[in-house]
Amino acid sequence: MGSLIRLVAIVCSGLLLLGFAYFATDELSRGSQNQQNALAGELGTGPKDPAPIAPSPTEEAKRERLNGKFREAVSDANDVLIGPFGNLVDGSSNTWVTHGVPALLGMLLYGFCLGMLANMLPKAREHGADWRTVESA
Repeated sequence: MGSLIRLVAIVCSGLLLLGFAYFATDELSRGSQNQQNALAGELGTGPKDPAPIAPSPTEEAKRERLNGKFREAVSDANDVLIGPFGNLVDGSSNTWVTHGVPALLGMLLYGFCLGMLANMLPKAREHGADWRTVESA
């Protein structure tokens, strides 16, 4: 059972890391546009987050058109995994905070906590011999 939980923790952590890496590459590629959006956001005329954690159906359809099938599957899994943490940072105007904090909390929950749970579960014995029998060398 511990092996299954450990595998789930690794898969969830991998999906979270991959989803955040996709987000980071998108943000870094925007470069100057982000600076212009930040300035416009300070003036109150800025656009919304281009990659929200829990997108509306229209935002989801737009994201599906822009991304490939594999990346969209990773994004959908990432939305489900960090969905419970998305509302914690809704008030922030910084997209790195709105994506980074939920990703970090997801890594703590899925990676660290599930890993600790898997380590705390009793492990199966590896030998089938009786302790009273003598092993011949």
